[in-house]
Amino acid sequence: MHPFHLAKRFLRFAGMYVVLFTVSFSLTLIPSTFATTKIATPPQLLDRGEALYQAGRFSEAVTVLQQAVRLYEQKGDRMTQAVALTNLSLVFKQLGSWQEASKAIDTSLNLLGWNNNNQKFYVNNPKTDLLELLAQTLDIQGELQLSRGQAEGSLKTWQQAEQIWKRIGNNAGVTRNRINQAQALRVSGFYSRSINILNEVSQQLKTQPDSLEKVTALRSLGNAQQQFGDLEQSSKNLNLSLEIAQRLKLPLEISLTEFSLGNTVRGAGNIKDAIAHYENAAKVAPTPLTKIQAQINQLSLLVENQQIAEAKTLIPTIQSQLPSLPTNQAGIYARINFARTLLKIGNKKDIAKILASSIQQAKTIGDERAQSYALGSLGEVYEQNRQWQEAQDLTQQALFIAQKLNASDIAYRWEWQLGRLLKARENIQGAIAAYDTTVATLESLRSDLVAVNREVQFNFRDSVEPIYRQSVELLLQEKGQGKPDLDKARKRVEALQLAELDNFFREACLSNQFVVLDKVVDRDRPNTAIFYPIILNNRLEVILKLPNKPLMHRTSVVNFQEVEQAVTKMRQTIVEPDTIKEFQVVSQQLYNWLIKPVESELKNSKVNTLVFIPDGALRNIPMSALYDGALYLVQKYAVAVSPGLQLFSPKPLAKEKLNALAGGLSEPPKTENFAPLPNVKAELKLIQQLGVSRIVLLDETFKSTTLSKTINSQPFRVVHLATHGQFSSKAKDTFILAADKRIYVDELGSLLKSREEKRTEPVELLVLSACETAAGDNRAALGLAGVALRAGARSTLASLWQIGDNSTATLIGEFYKQLTTGKTTSEALREAQLKLLSDSKYSRPLYWAPYVLVGNWL
Repeated sequence: MHPFHLAKRFLRFAGMYVVLFTVSFSLTLIPSTFATTKIATPPQLLDRGEALYQAGRFSEAVTVLQQAVRLYEQKGDRMTQAVALTNLSLVFKQLGSWQEASKAIDTSLNLLGWNNNNQKFYVNNPKTDLLELLAQTLDIQGELQLSRGQAEGSLKTWQQAEQIWKRIGNNAGVTRNRINQAQALRVSGFYSRSINILNEVSQQLKTQPDSLEKVTALRSLGNAQQQFGDLEQSSKNLNLSLEIAQRLKLPLEISLTEFSLGNTVRGAGNIKDAIAHYENAAKVAPTPLTKIQAQINQLSLLVENQQIAEAKTLIPTIQSQLPSLPTNQAGIYARINFARTLLKIGNKKDIAKILASSIQQAKTIGDERAQSYALGSLGEVYEQNRQWQEAQDLTQQALFIAQKLNASDIAYRWEWQLGRLLKARENIQGAIAAYDTTVATLESLRSDLVAVNREVQFNFRDSVEPIYRQSVELLLQEKGQGKPDLDKARKRVEALQLAELDNFFREACLSNQFVVLDKVVDRDRPNTAIFYPIILNNRLEVILKLPNKPLMHRTSVVNFQEVEQAVTKMRQTIVEPDTIKEFQVVSQQLYNWLIKPVESELKNSKVNTLVFIPDGALRNIPMSALYDGALYLVQKYAVAVSPGLQLFSPKPLAKEKLNALAGGLSEPPKTENFAPLPNVKAELKLIQQLGVSRIVLLDETFKSTTLSKTINSQPFRVVHLATHGQFSSKAKDTFILAADKRIYVDELGSLLKSREEKRTEPVELLVLSACETAAGDNRAALGLAGVALRAGARSTLASLWQIGDNSTATLIGEFYKQLTTGKTTSEALREAQLKLLSDSKYSRPLYWAPYVLVGNWL
């Protein structure tokens, strides 16, 4: 949804009210009236500009406000001229005219005398009205800077505004700026700092009396937390906002907060409650716009979850209200979003009419961004009707406008659409070029996708992932001299995996120094092969890198549903003790798709280690357990996994004496629903007996605070944590358990990396010996990759599921024994797995297969 709300603040200058309107914190719509005269006075021009802005008639508002600026300049009224310029900047922002918007706001600040040399004068100035105007103008400048990707600049601006709001005692202004600063920090990748600010704001709001400002502040905080993926805190603050709005009997605020609650519980997968909140929002909405927006979100949720019968009963209700929508930006977006939802189930003729009308309305009010969105959506209607030329014409019109506005967040959609259309028309080279442009746009949007654009985040699998897969499919089609571009294809898959991890962490944060795997294989480890399996719509591709040989690839004709079903079945049967035959059948099927096509090449190359860069659902299975009908893969090769084509600078682990920080929790806290791990003590003792010097944190001493302090005390090469933990496709559900609390992936990463500030030696090996992937989460292993990368360790050894800790202790003991003899990490793991496999008690893959090595295999 793209709801558009307007807030106004009134300041008195020279015996008159001046209106400063801004898109930001408050969601209250206040109508403006103005007199119509042949020669408008400056105050009337400001009122008229504000009314046109509310109506979404931005081009007309520009003309009126520019006239007001000139008249105030002639009168020598610098303060009110500054107000007119600030309002003008907001209009330019809505039109996507960023340079004009920045110029107007800069001129306004200059008129107010604001620069870095005289800030103290303004902070100490006793004229509250002037300071309030300055603070509001800085607020808006911060919005403009963040909208243009200038997160650092926006943070500084909002910090300056916060000081002025404090000076004049405006707590609502301070709160707004703190929330805005958290957003700027989030976009810059400073996740912890942004969350700390939001938590501080939450505590401060508790002591404030009930008011409209508190309602909107709590809602803004809840929306920000929803955007950051903290759905639990989002729900708490939104419910508190709702309670206050209900006590104060504010119907619009009740409706808007119910709407936000619907979005939050929807993000948590609670469909029933989300529908209830949307229904409540529509029921109490005092305006047609807010009512329809809630109903459209409810409709999209029903369609998304295949509740088509319920959706169809809601459609006539929404359609009957469309004529009552205002012809402004919010009204146009409501129509477009309704049409896009209908596109999945409705009459395309009706949809085309709604979108054609939206295009005309967007032209009328001069909103080119909405015009692009409507044109591209209409192009999608024609695409579905297979009217290729009409679809391409509309798509190119939409793309031209989006590129002119520098609106990359919608341009990528039309670039993708153009690529699909060119492919449908068999223009493969043109399609490849269009997809290349789309991917480049997405990569330029990394921080926006993960921190700004909730819609793209929410629908990552629908709005981003298919672009990369369809692009790879095109690249692997034969072209030119009959050779597909294998290197470009695998790099594109890696770009997808990076985007997935960005989306997992909700920030573009992975910027470590890496070494390209090919160089390691060709130069340092000629006994290693690298597998890049790629799941496409109708086939499974395997790109293979053998030492000092060009890339090669093989294709298995199998669709992605078959691959995902096989992976799911293998994952289900491998953990059941009585389903070994069923497991071996499905494991052999996957072996035939992934390994068999290159079996002879592997044998001839004499490699002994396979490194997989698994794609999609393939992350959830241990490659070592693939079965050829007689042997498991681990019986032929050492196996490791890499999250991407690059690796933390590799270094053999066993060349120096090992020392470890060993932590464990044999008795979980009573507040946690986890079983005891009685063999943890034996496991940690065994490490020492094998000659690994270690410091032990066990049970009550294994706390997050102690771990943080101890890890900085010595240059540990190994960090071994024997405790319950969980990997999930969501960062908020990925954690390890300490005696005092759960240590989530972000905190674990910060904890392990904090030692870099005091010590230069990286953690060579992180071992997590009692963790598991979240039940029912078919992308849970994404959390393991996230932990491995966030921790900054060269290698991470962890389990995909939890097993009896007797077998765990045996495997871990053998693993360290092999390491101390000089084996590589991957070879040590293989020997440990083979030891269990040769023991009749532990020979089933259930016991030895869950351990996977991520990262450096040396």
